[in-house]
Amino acid sequence: MVTKTPKRCLLASAVLASQVIPLIAFAPVNRRIIQRRSCDSQCDTRSQPQRHMIIDPSSVTSSSTTLSFLNDLNTALTTMDQTSAETIAGPFFGASLFPYLGFLFFLQVPQNNTPKGVTVGFATCLLFVFLTIPAAIGAKVWYGASLADCDWLHGSAESLLTITNLVTVVAFRQALSYEEAKLRGEDVAVPESVDSYEPMIKLVGGLTIVAFITAFIPGVMGAQVHTPYLNGFMDIPPTMLPWSSTHAQPENALTITCWIIHITSLVEFLVAMGFCWRYAEITQNPKWKGLTWGLIPLHSSGITACTYHLFYNSIPVLVPLQAALTCVGNITAMLASYRIARSNGWDAPWGQTISILGDGESSQGQEEVWDRSQSLVGFEDLGEALASDNDYTFIVKLFAGCAIASYIVKYGEVWFDFPFESELNIALAIIILPSLLNGFKWYKRSQDPTFEGWF
Repeated sequence: MVTKTPKRCLLASAVLASQVIPLIAFAPVNRRIIQRRSCDSQCDTRSQPQRHMIIDPSSVTSSSTTLSFLNDLNTALTTMDQTSAETIAGPFFGASLFPYLGFLFFLQVPQNNTPKGVTVGFATCLLFVFLTIPAAIGAKVWYGASLADCDWLHGSAESLLTITNLVTVVAFRQALSYEEAKLRGEDVAVPESVDSYEPMIKLVGGLTIVAFITAFIPGVMGAQVHTPYLNGFMDIPPTMLPWSSTHAQPENALTITCWIIHITSLVEFLVAMGFCWRYAEITQNPKWKGLTWGLIPLHSSGITACTYHLFYNSIPVLVPLQAALTCVGNITAMLASYRIARSNGWDAPWGQTISILGDGESSQGQEEVWDRSQSLVGFEDLGEALASDNDYTFIVKLFAGCAIASYIVKYGEVWFDFPFESELNIALAIIILPSLLNGFKWYKRSQDPTFEGWF
């Protein structure tokens, strides 16, 4: 039996209070006859009419129904099994493909002059989607397990998402460096990735072959369901740890290399969002900032996936939540890229635009402040903070930082109780709080271009 720490006791009290207070607030009121008491002997109580507290029965019924619904919903969410979660998530993941195709279509229209390498980076996500499907099928057929519980397959599949974000960041970085050099009046050569798809396609091809090898070799060598990704070569053996932790990690815990892949994907995506914002300022087209906003649900989807692994895949309801966020994010990204295309003079083949998607007016001639402080104010500003690095040192520093974070997460969470207790409320807080801070940060920057933030 695990002894609760004082912090956990406080957390448990807070959670209990969050459940008890609504019950008190909305509990049905007992209908009681309130009689007026005699003030003195001269009052004739027989002549005074009795006063009753009138309660509308429908309000009591409504409160009871609401409480019953919330209790049933809470029970359904907390007791959802893996099969049900995957069944619910499937349609969301499937439906999300179509708006993502729309996003890619609007992004690459000629009027946008989107750097070709950036288009390749975003399009590579389709490679991740289609190659993850056979990996998930293999995990289910061979081991009767979900892909998330099969570390060697999981790591190989997720590495494709890291490749997607890496290519997007590198291509965006090259394009921004070129545009900023032009604004400074420097005579610089146009990077190949700006005008040609070929360089980034070659990079994607090479990295995809590496990812395939990391899955193929264990597969032919008889890997088991919990065979660690890359044989766990960066993990610290339990016997070599200089401390004894409160908990032992279960078999389905992510390896360090798998954690690096997940955390790197999150950070790379934030950097790409920052690059979209920066590109809006340099090209003087604020509609690119709309793409930063449109990508926020997708980043929250990534946070949800990492939170699911933080709890050792023990909260199945996070799977459909991630799928829903992915679907919403693809839709908002598509709308954002549509507005970019319209602002650059692209004419929709279906005629008049829908007002909710934007008025389609060109942003040419609008002035935007693009010279911001180069200080590091968030992960999305890594691109600016490391602007003086070449692509290779930039990538090395990026992965080194994510490796440190991965060690902290993997070997730090075993000192707490909550990852082993499947607390849905805590999981949702881990997802919602960073997402709200992320959105608030971009809101502040949209109001004040000099805002540097504190998170």
